[in-house]
Amino acid sequence: MIELSTPIEDVPNIGSAYHKKLKKLGIKTVQDLLFYFPLRYEDFSNIIPIKDIKVGEVACVQGRIIEIENTQTFKKYMTITEALVEDETGSIKALWFNQPFLTKSLKEDDFVCLAGKVTLSKNGVYLNNPVFEKISDIDDNPSTSLRASNLTHTGRIIPVYSETKGVSSKWLRYMIKPLLEYFFDKVGEILPEEILKKHKFLAVKEAIWQIHFPDSFEAADAAKARFSFEDLFLLQLSILKQRAKLMQKTALACAMDAKLMKEFTESLPFQLTDSQKQCSYQILKDLEKSVPMSRLLEGDVGSGKTVVATMAALSAVKNGYQVAFMAPTEILTSQHFKGISKMLEKFGTTIGYLTGKESFIYKAGKIQEIKKKDLLLELEFGQINILIGTHSLIQKTIKFSKLALVILDEQHRFGVSQRAQLIKDQKIIPHLLSMTATPIPRTLALTVYGDLDLSLIKEMPKNRKKIKTVIVDPKDRKAAYEFIQKEVRDGKGVFVICPKIGREENENSALPITGSFAVSNYNPSLFGVLEMKTVKQEYEKLSKEIFPDLRITMLHGKMKTEEKQRVMLDFKKGEIDILVSTSVVEVGVDVPRATVMMIEGAERFGLAQLHQFRGRVGRSDMQSYCFLFTTSPDQLNRKRLKALVDSDNGFELAQKDLEIRGPGQLYGAQQWGLPDVAMEGMLNIFLVEKTRTAAKEILEKDPELKGYPLLLEQLGQFKSKIHFE
Repeated sequence: MIELSTPIEDVPNIGSAYHKKLKKLGIKTVQDLLFYFPLRYEDFSNIIPIKDIKVGEVACVQGRIIEIENTQTFKKYMTITEALVEDETGSIKALWFNQPFLTKSLKEDDFVCLAGKVTLSKNGVYLNNPVFEKISDIDDNPSTSLRASNLTHTGRIIPVYSETKGVSSKWLRYMIKPLLEYFFDKVGEILPEEILKKHKFLAVKEAIWQIHFPDSFEAADAAKARFSFEDLFLLQLSILKQRAKLMQKTALACAMDAKLMKEFTESLPFQLTDSQKQCSYQILKDLEKSVPMSRLLEGDVGSGKTVVATMAALSAVKNGYQVAFMAPTEILTSQHFKGISKMLEKFGTTIGYLTGKESFIYKAGKIQEIKKKDLLLELEFGQINILIGTHSLIQKTIKFSKLALVILDEQHRFGVSQRAQLIKDQKIIPHLLSMTATPIPRTLALTVYGDLDLSLIKEMPKNRKKIKTVIVDPKDRKAAYEFIQKEVRDGKGVFVICPKIGREENENSALPITGSFAVSNYNPSLFGVLEMKTVKQEYEKLSKEIFPDLRITMLHGKMKTEEKQRVMLDFKKGEIDILVSTSVVEVGVDVPRATVMMIEGAERFGLAQLHQFRGRVGRSDMQSYCFLFTTSPDQLNRKRLKALVDSDNGFELAQKDLEIRGPGQLYGAQQWGLPDVAMEGMLNIFLVEKTRTAAKEILEKDPELKGYPLLLEQLGQFKSKIHFE
């Protein structure tokens, strides 16, 4: 007997062959198959008389097969299956290509429903590769329209699914429909009755039918609205329950020393902005509590989040506790180590630095190398106040004496499991401060980061000028190169960003990059329309042909750590004019003398990432520029790049990027395990707020969900599938 939990390979007509293919789509059980929702729909519901068909349109007709046969073309060695179908108003040919097996399933005198594009050729009008369906339950009266009462693939609104090799939408419809009929009354309703009534949602059995085989597009929308709410509701329940559980834990309270904080801010070579002051106050007040802080510090690139985090770290240290500071890249980790050591040099703080390859210690105003085992010993005995490192900090060998605060920079780059590793052995839970320079739209902040309180740095340091952003077409390259040469002559630095390492020509490229490309004889027509710029190519071209007199160096992720650090230091000191790099410089790199960011193949990056690149310049009082080099004629790409030109506000850009690309691509959310309907729902702030309110109301009434056993069971299944990374 088939149950919802039955493994998919045990379902008749599926077996091991389809079972492997379905697993690629995430379908492992009958329930997974029933909840594998359509990507879109095709409207074949308007069945028309054959005489009314129009060339160029998609038509759905019904009729009797008068004749059907296979023919072989000699020129292309192709089999054509040709059928003549007629109804009471006329006849039309249907042609299928390289499907000779159709003559075994379709015979003369069969009644069929066909849906396909009406095409005109020298041999007449025909239906091109139509979807077909045999009709058995027809009226014998020839005057009656040949309509079927239970069509699946034609004659109705047809679901179209995400497919994989060997699993078509037609096959999925064929499998899903009988299962829907069998399980119509067996799928449990998990949404509480009060929510169904309040929001007038379809019951689950009606919704699951209408989302697969809707009676109308309105019915499909109603079903999607219900399931979108359901998934986001489960997500909010999960997050709020996790937050409530955390609030029951104990943290080390760190009393705020206002005098110390004033002394620290007065030691800085700049003044804090009002936003920095407000955010630091929020964080310092949270640290005073004995329940764990869980806060996200969000600010645009260059807005000064590290200073705020350093104030929090100093407060924890002066209360006698330790701080773990984790960053995603070695370059950023090294920068934090040097920057924070400098900011805290007057405060007697001992700071450790640890990556997979190196370990240093800052003590008594000096940075010196230290053996890893000695560093870990000092950490365990509480001699190190702050440990700064990459994911190396989550190794089993690392033990803190009194860890009170964990700071994660660019926290969306660390998975939940990695974050948990930092605190798994702690009886007392440390406070958590996450930082990100990737602005998060409110819809995502309330969902993915709904367990975190939010602090926003909304303003930039007062001496910063707006970065001038320009889209550079091939015809304008020469002028851009001349401008770059002028900036370098004035002692300024230039970033050049490329999408890839090594020579990997795009197969659609018109020409490889060859020949002489000096500024004086640059010819834009020699560049392929979709040429993939690479670091090594670009380095060779710029250093040998465009700017042979300038000092140009490469930087990419495959270089050794010490080599990357040396290059960045040389660039910062002015010993390198142009740095050609991959996206390794996207996050946190601070080179005040750099005034030009040149991005090759700009259309290949998302708006948020382009904004991060742009934030690598404009970090002083000098005017800075961002050149977006593109050869793409695509209007959507142009629209995205134009949005970057028109706005320097990261929050506004993030919202636009969310609307254009969706949360799945924007934040890697396709890895989260959320269904497509939930992804769409994240774009709707009203829906997100509605689900959050509903989740709060249910948990206030029944924190353990004991009165909602089906909801509790589904929540457990949901949490096992969701994995925010």
